[in-house]
Amino acid sequence: MIENEGLKREIGTWGLVANSINIIIGAGIFILPAIVSERLGTGSLLAYLVCGLLMLMIMLCFAEVGTRITITGGAYSYIETAFGRYAGFLTTNIFIFGAAVMANAAVANGLADTLSYFFPIFKQQWIRMLFFALMFGGLAYFNIRGIARAMAIVRFNTIAKLIPLLMISVLGWFFIKSSDITITFGNSFKDIGEISLILLFAFVGAETALNVSGEIKNPEKTIPKGILISILIVVVLYILIQIVVQAILGESITEHRDAPLAESAKIMFGTTGALIVIIGAAFSMFGNISGMVLNMPRVLYAAARDRVIPLKSMAGIHPVFRTPHKAIIIYSILGFAFASTGEFRQLAMLSSASYLLIYLGVAISVIRFRFSKNSDKTYYRNPGGILVPVITTFSIIWILSNLPKDELTGMAFFIAVISLIYIVIRLVGRKSSSQKV
Repeated sequence: MIENEGLKREIGTWGLVANSINIIIGAGIFILPAIVSERLGTGSLLAYLVCGLLMLMIMLCFAEVGTRITITGGAYSYIETAFGRYAGFLTTNIFIFGAAVMANAAVANGLADTLSYFFPIFKQQWIRMLFFALMFGGLAYFNIRGIARAMAIVRFNTIAKLIPLLMISVLGWFFIKSSDITITFGNSFKDIGEISLILLFAFVGAETALNVSGEIKNPEKTIPKGILISILIVVVLYILIQIVVQAILGESITEHRDAPLAESAKIMFGTTGALIVIIGAAFSMFGNISGMVLNMPRVLYAAARDRVIPLKSMAGIHPVFRTPHKAIIIYSILGFAFASTGEFRQLAMLSSASYLLIYLGVAISVIRFRFSKNSDKTYYRNPGGILVPVITTFSIIWILSNLPKDELTGMAFFIAVISLIYIVIRLVGRKSSSQKV
């Protein structure tokens, strides 16, 4: 087992559960019920079960490898330890430029769509671009001026987003009849696979809580228990929300793609109910974006500093505010650019695909460690041998196979480019070393 010395282990099971749930529940669930229902109709719950089961298996893989490699770093550390620097290089770049940036852009579009429920002007493209520019520009400004100001923006997020979700999932049952609930399971595997690729956007993120693995108490027990509890809670909450929203809106759910939860709340509690959901959703989405703009530029800065990415200039520190201003500016520009040129569904799909590639690496890492000659038998092992990581691997490949041709080509091109960059960096590094000698 690889240990992380110097950090104090203070995070227990429920601390890990709270952290995971806070990270998982973000923007997706406020919009996705209508998108899922549009494709699967009354069979929507099957997609939630598929995504929930897949995330459960993925988190079991994280649990096993996370108790073996307990250094801070999460998936990056697991994959690099298993497969070396090239795999770590791919993981870092896919995470920063694929999963994170695309997720930020998707959430920004989700926020604009949600606000358009009360302010139709947000449906106009030039207004959206102006909104994105002000939001990303403002967050970049506050982050450059100092992390204390940025943290003040992030803190209020959790309670604000949970109130409307609990309001609908719990109180909504008083507004529906059993006859309003219709569940079918006749959808094709292709339909389920395609919509699961988008729906996974609402499930990803639990593994981020493992970035603090070096500070988790008794990790071989706390990690598997904590992440399993958090996934189960999220799956149950999402299913309850989908059932209530579909029962209340019925066939009209596809007419409210921008804000299905807000429309449901309006039917339940009038305009006040809709306003509560819109405010909660806006806080959740903006909090998600501000948290990412706070954290990810620091990852970008560290990656540039350590030459994990070939952009050493991004490792610059502001002379006055002592913040990674170049990384913050570049990350914010990328967020604005993708938000302005994409839409929620497409961006959520690309972000989910990027996350799935990282999850695939973790699942294969578990298989590799299982066959390691130096295997340490003291860490947590999933029951069933390599069955869990093998099923996880093939399930991820199946879902990724549903990626549209253009997006699949784009992902392949991106991986090819960063692979070429890695080769160039290695060659330049060897040449420099030989010259010194």
